Amino acid sequence: MLSPIAQKIYAAVKLIPHGKVATYSQVAALAGNCNLRRYVGNALHQNPEPGVIPCHRVVNAKGFCSGSFAFGGPSVQQEKLEAEGLAFTDGHVDMNKFCINEDEFERIRIELITLIQIP
Repeated sequence: MLSPIAQKIYAAVKLIPHGKVATYSQVAALAGNCNLRRYVGNALHQNPEPGVIPCHRVVNAKGFCSGSFAFGGPSVQQEKLEAEGLAFTDGHVDMNKFCINEDEFERIRIELITLIQIP
């Protein structure tokens, strides 16, 4: 059974729009605690529903993808993001263009409140 925080993390990641990314910190904040960045990473590494929960849409604050252990190889996350139309420069996502903005963050936060009781 998933912990309540893991449920919130997976629910938040499901709401990241196609063609966009969010940072570990943003997902942690959406789940209720912006200090849980590492917990988010661990939860995403244990994704219980690959293909349903789009964990590939979560990158670090500089737009870099996860390490080679994730998604089946070092380039798989980038390939998945590129398939959604994201562009990479010098190995990272253009965060100004593809990271969720404040309005998208707030829309996801409000939608999460209707899905899961977040204090």
